[in-house]
Amino acid sequence: MSAHGSPVPMMSAPCGPLSGVAEVPGDKSISHRSLILGALTVGETRISGLLEGEDVLDTARAMRAFGAEVTDEGGGNWSVHGVGVGGFAEPDRVIDCGNSGTGVRLIMGAMATSPISATFTGDASLNKRPMARVTDPLALFGAQAVGRSGGRLPMTIVGAEDPVPVRYTVPVPSAQVKSAVLLAGLNAPGRTVVIEQEPTRDHTERMLAGFGAEITTEDTEEGRVITLTGQPELVPQVIAVPRDPSSAAFPVCAALIVPGSDVLVPGIGLNPTRAGLFATLREMGADLAFENEREEGGEPVADLRVRYSPDMRGIDVPPERAASMIDEYPVLSVVAAFAHGVTMMRGVRELRVKESDRIAAMADGLRANGIAVEEGEDWWSVTGNGPGSVTGGATCASHLDHRIAMSFMVLGMAAQQPVTVDDGTPIATSFPVFEPLMGRLGAALSHPDG
Repeated sequence: MSAHGSPVPMMSAPCGPLSGVAEVPGDKSISHRSLILGALTVGETRISGLLEGEDVLDTARAMRAFGAEVTDEGGGNWSVHGVGVGGFAEPDRVIDCGNSGTGVRLIMGAMATSPISATFTGDASLNKRPMARVTDPLALFGAQAVGRSGGRLPMTIVGAEDPVPVRYTVPVPSAQVKSAVLLAGLNAPGRTVVIEQEPTRDHTERMLAGFGAEITTEDTEEGRVITLTGQPELVPQVIAVPRDPSSAAFPVCAALIVPGSDVLVPGIGLNPTRAGLFATLREMGADLAFENEREEGGEPVADLRVRYSPDMRGIDVPPERAASMIDEYPVLSVVAAFAHGVTMMRGVRELRVKESDRIAAMADGLRANGIAVEEGEDWWSVTGNGPGSVTGGATCASHLDHRIAMSFMVLGMAAQQPVTVDDGTPIATSFPVFEPLMGRLGAALSHPDG
C-alpha cells in the first residue's frame, strides 16, 4: 500500500522514440541539506530549485517543528529563517519523515547534541529500515535512542545535555551516517572527526564549508579524514539547487534503450561522488555526452545529451564505484537487460537495506519479464540479449520504493509488452513530475485501474 493512501497501479507500454528536453527536479540530497543547514543558521537562507517531492517536504515540516520558519514562496523558491546551531526547540509532535531515510537520519544528527527530545516515525517502508547505524555513533556524543527492536522506528532521540566531540570511523560506506555525525558535531565543542574508508557523496562537507563551518578533508592511509570544528556560527546562504543526477538516470536510461531516442537533460549535477552511473553507461557503449560543463554553487554541472544505443555491452561494474551510484543500480539493471552479455554488479550490499531490498525486488521483477538474473548477498548480475529481447508483460511489486517503480516503468518503454507496477504513488517522494515529464518525451504511461 502507498505511504499516503491506496495503491495506484501504473503501466508503461512500448513507445516510439523519446525526444525533447527533460528538465528533472532539483537534487534530493542537496534539497534536504539546504533546509537543515538553513535552519541551523541565524538569518534567512534563500533556496531556488528545491525538490518539492514528499521526502523533502517532510524535512521542511520537520524544520518547522524544531522552530525554524520555513516558507514556500512558489516555483521551487523557499526561504528558511534559522534558529542557529544548538537553537532547535523541542517539537510538540511526532516527526513523520515519510519514506525518507536521508531525512530522518540527518535530522536525528542535527538535533542529537541539543538538550531536547524528539520522536521520529515514517511509513511502513521507513519503519523497517535500520537506524542503529546512526544512533550508535550519536550515542558517542551523549545522545540516547529508544526505539523498536532491531533499532527501528518509531524511535525517540534524547539529545545530549553536555555533548562531547567524537572520532568515528564509518563502518560501511554511507553518506547518511557520515552526515548525521557531522551535523551532530556542529553543536559539540572541539573537533569531531569522521573517517571514511570508501568516499561517499560529499554534499554535506561542501555545504558546511559554504555555510561558514571550519571543515577540512584529507586523504590518508586510514581513509578520507573529515575534521569539523564545533559550535560555529553558520552564515545564511543563497542556494541554487542543481538538478538531481539520480532522477536524471530515468530519462537517460530510457533514451538509451528506446529505438530512435534523442533526449537532452539540462543542468545535471555531476559531483564526482554521484556520477558513477554515467561513467558506467559510457563504459557499456552508451551514446552519452556532457555539454556546457560548468560550476554552479560549488558543484560541477553539465547538460547531458543521450541517444539510443543499440550496441551496448555488459561489463563488470567496479565495486569501488558503488558508493557513487548506489541509487542507480535498479535502473542500470534495466539497461543491462537490453545490452549484449552479462553485467556484473558487486559490492552492493547496501541495496539490501534501502527503501526495499532493491536487489531482491529488481531480480523478481526482471525475471517475471523474461530476463535472466543471478544474485548473492552483495552482488547481482543481469544477462542481456540486446535490443528487442525483453518480453515484458508482467506486473511487478514496487515495495513502496520510488526507484523500483520508476525502473520498471523504464523497462516497459522498450519491452515487447507493457510492464505494470502494483503501486506508482511512491514515485512522488523523489520525482513528483515523473509521469508528465516522461509523457512529454513520448512515453506511454497510464493507470490501468482508471
